This record gives sequence, structure tokens and C-alpha cells, in this order.
Amino acid sequence: MYLETLRLINFKNYQNIEFKFNEEINCLVGENGVGKTNVLDAIYYLSLAKSSFNTSDNQIIRHGESHFSILGKFQKDDKFFDVKCKSAPNNKKSISINDKEYERIRDHIGSFPVVLISPNDTDIIRGIGENRRKFVDGVIAQIDRDYLNNLLQYNHALKQRNSLLKHTENISQLDHDLIETFDQSLLNTGKQIHAFRRKFIDRFLPVLQRLYSDISDHKEIIEIHYRSDMEDADFEKLLKETLHKDILLNRTSTGIHRDDYLIKIDGYPMKKFASQGQQKSLIVSLKIAQFEIMREESGFKPILLMDDVFDKLDDHRIAKIMNLVAGHTFGQIFVTDARPERTLSIFESIDSGINIYQIHEGKTELLSS
Repeated sequence: MYLETLRLINFKNYQNIEFKFNEEINCLVGENGVGKTNVLDAIYYLSLAKSSFNTSDNQIIRHGESHFSILGKFQKDDKFFDVKCKSAPNNKKSISINDKEYERIRDHIGSFPVVLISPNDTDIIRGIGENRRKFVDGVIAQIDRDYLNNLLQYNHALKQRNSLLKHTENISQLDHDLIETFDQSLLNTGKQIHAFRRKFIDRFLPVLQRLYSDISDHKEIIEIHYRSDMEDADFEKLLKETLHKDILLNRTSTGIHRDDYLIKIDGYPMKKFASQGQQKSLIVSLKIAQFEIMREESGFKPILLMDDVFDKLDDHRIAKIMNLVAGHTFGQIFVTDARPERTLSIFESIDSGINIYQIHEGKTELLSS
């Protein structure tokens, strides 16, 4: 699978631009702030129907415009697929494939999988539990539609329950029939989500440990401990026991939306005790493990997006990644770099097709191919 062409209209800093990509390696070079990362985000959007860096579609519309469009042509299994993502002036999003619009956008997720490595990935280690849940959810959602559907249903019920709690001052005012409906929805979908997550971690961890051991030269042992309210407790009972607390907080204080994944290195919490080098090794390992799992599930290689990674990794870790590239472990790769000479130096020994684009002020020039 690869992305052959990409056209952006009113997307972030691009008014109207089109790319024709190499099916192996594509490098986007230029000074910081010229829009290299925006191209990767557009590819990410084509795959997952959302931006990786912006929470609202309004934030990715070019200044002064009312809508944006992303158009990409993918080749998969010797067939071509035209994917279009558009936002209308009324803020409604639409996605179509070969001019047939999806009734449910969620049905598009996983059709053209991507893996993104970016500087923000350190938040998976150092940040709050939501960052780790987002990473795990993002992987599973691209390989299992049932998981995504359960997650969306759970979040919808959670939003409704929280809205009811916000409009309830005390237990005597509570609509118990309505809260029971929401509780049952959280319970049913939560059980499914918990089972998916448990199964995923059991499968993901050995892959991660193998990759981390290779990248770090077998120096440390990585563990992931999945923590969930559903792990040991009677969740239905727990919801009832915390109801008074939830009314005071105006939100649901227990459930799989509070799950976390405790990452340890040699038995100690990684967010507190790991060095920068160890954190970088783990991030690379996490994303390559994601790539391997998604490749196994889909039967083809996801597109790999590498945003500004060469500036964050040392020569040792770059060499490890390049060995994988040289061994054709990955499929189509997109790389951004602020230093063209570094990109040329890193890839000059790789026996693969490569396009290098110079980006400046929302315009692009093909330097080599």
C-alpha cells in the first residue's frame, strides 16, 4: 500500500498544492515553520479522519477561508482508491472513497493505516494516563472495527451521564432510571473495551520488549502494567458506590476512561527514572511495535510518518532505524527534516527510491528523485 498523490486545498498554510510521491521514501525538507509537518498531518487525516496535532477542524482551515479539502490517491492490492476529506462551511465533515461518501466516518478508520513518530510522543511516557490510552486506542482502532464502535458508544454514554450529573445537585433530584440506562451502557461496552485492551497488551508487550532490547543493546527490561477499574472490582457496584462522589464532582469518576498503562524500566516507573536516551529508545520501540502489529493484522505495511525524528535521536538510534529501512522492513515512508544535507547523508547508502521536496512559504520544489 502507498499514497501516490496528495492535494491540499485551504489546509493549514497551504492554499492549493499537489504532491506526487515515491512509493518508497519521501523527504520533506525546509526551515522550521514552513509546513513540513502539515503535510504529514494531512496524510494522517486521510487515514484517521482527524488531525494528529489539532483537536478541532476549525484549527486546520487556512486563515480567512471557510473550509478545507484533502484529496489522496492510494494504491492497495493493485487497485487505486481516491480518498477525499472535506469540511463544509457548516462545520460538517465528509469522507468519500472513489466518490462514494461514507454514511459513518468510523467505517473508514483502518482502511489505510498509518504510524506517526513525532516529537510529542514523549508525552506517552512522561504525560498523563490519557496520553497512553490515546496511543493504545489509536493502535487497536486501526485494526479492529468492533473496538472502535465500542469505544465510541462508551464515550457517548459517558458524555450523557456526565451531562446528567452536571444538572443534578443532590441524590434526591437524580433521575435513577436514566442513570441506570447510562450505567448499563458503560458496563456493557466497558467490559468489551477492557477485554480488547488486556488482549492487546499481552500481545504487544513481547514485541515491544524485543525491539527495545535491540535498540538499547540489551541493557534494560521494559514492562507495561495495565491498570483498570474493571480489573478486580465489580464495576456495576463501583458505579453505585461512587454516585454521591460523582454528583459532587459533576463527572463520572470511575470506568475504563480512567485506565492507565504503567511503563516500567528494570522495575521502576519509566516516567520518573528513565534517562532521555532510554525514553527515546522506548518511543522508537513503541512505534515500530505498533507498525509490526498493524502489519500482521492488515496483511500489508502501514505508511510510516517520521516527523523531525533525526533532530531528536542520536546516531546510534538513527542507525537502528536505517537498518530497518535498508532491510525493507517498512513500506512507504515520509520524513521531515530542517536540514537537507543531513537527510541526503542519512539516506545516501539506502538502496531505495527516494523523493526529496524543498518546502518554502507554502510551495514545494522536487530536489531529487
